[in-house]
Amino acid sequence: MLAAVAFIYFSVANDIKIDGDIPPFKNEPSLSRLDSVVISSDSLKAYTLALMEKAGVQGMAISVINNNKIVFQDYFGSRNNAEHTRLEPGIVFNAASFSKTILADITLQLAEEDIIHLDTPLYRYLKNPLFTYRTNFFQQFFGANFYDYSDLEKDDRYKKITARMCLSHTTGFPNWRWFEDDRRLKIKVDPGTRYSYSGEGMFLLQLVLEQRTGKDFEELARAKIFKPLMMNRSSYVWQRGFEGHYAVGHTTNGDVLGISKPNVPNAAGSLSTTLEDYTHFFLAILKQDEKRYQQLISPQIAIHSKQQFGPNAWIDTHENDSIKLSYGFGFGLYETPHGRAFFKEGHNDGWQHYAVGFPETGTALIMMSNSDGAESIFKPLIEYAVGNSYTPWFWEGYIPYDAAKRN
Repeated sequence: MLAAVAFIYFSVANDIKIDGDIPPFKNEPSLSRLDSVVISSDSLKAYTLALMEKAGVQGMAISVINNNKIVFQDYFGSRNNAEHTRLEPGIVFNAASFSKTILADITLQLAEEDIIHLDTPLYRYLKNPLFTYRTNFFQQFFGANFYDYSDLEKDDRYKKITARMCLSHTTGFPNWRWFEDDRRLKIKVDPGTRYSYSGEGMFLLQLVLEQRTGKDFEELARAKIFKPLMMNRSSYVWQRGFEGHYAVGHTTNGDVLGISKPNVPNAAGSLSTTLEDYTHFFLAILKQDEKRYQQLISPQIAIHSKQQFGPNAWIDTHENDSIKLSYGFGFGLYETPHGRAFFKEGHNDGWQHYAVGFPETGTALIMMSNSDGAESIFKPLIEYAVGNSYTPWFWEGYIPYDAAKRN
């Protein structure tokens, strides 16, 4: 028993040291919106708190960027209802699918280094056939990641899948096999033919990057993103230093859901980060100073589905043609009178996030919430904080709390 406890203890990563608190950000008195309206920081705080109370949102953290400069960063509500603690600067969140955007950046860096090519079928980078990659229980217990591609043995279409398809969600995979009735991995539509959101596609790309470089994904993320951008409280695996510095998820009723503490990286969803760290990453892309940042938000596939998830994901419509809804590398894209917009969502039980940026004006909004129900206030918050009324909110399933009540 002692040996098992010791193994578990020493298997927890210990690369991040957190010394001291982060002081509160000094908000600018006024914020400039895309529609030229100026609002006060105090009014945004009051508006946010009022929405949270009406919709039952327990906690939220928000950054606003004007002219490529952070002008507002604040925290609202509970860090942990059971312990009666409040959100504050430097607190670690489960980042959910914000994870995928960092994978996209890493992949484009490796493409620039000629380590991987975006349009080379991924199976060509593997020493063995993809369907032979499968880790067993004992391998996983001793630190190996979960991989199982045995379901693909009789479907050669996997040989068409490229990094470009993984990052633009056109692999044909489901989001996660666990959501399928038979819980098996399958190719549902021919690779490269249709947008269909897939964490499985991102996870496959992670396997290939690790095999190609001989490094695990946490090591790649630390070298390519976290250290260069000084994201000192970010990791794809749980860090011992996070203890005492993290928020937990909540239901809309305020019940605590906890937080995932992964011991292996999942490039599609295991990122732990802070509002400060992710804002720095998002700001770097917003500035568009690097060629790969321009590539990240270049359209790869037009999107015509009625909604991103659920049965409506297979129904086509022209409802978003006016904004030219599409997907790039890890980010969704659309056009507005204020210029191009790039965005990303994050969603797990108890965690709901959204970030949107407008490179032409240097405007962005990053919202991170440790509460179910936060998505129901994203539409009004986006409109109030940055004056953007072109969000494809129905496609994303962001039904406003008051509309949901009426229905």
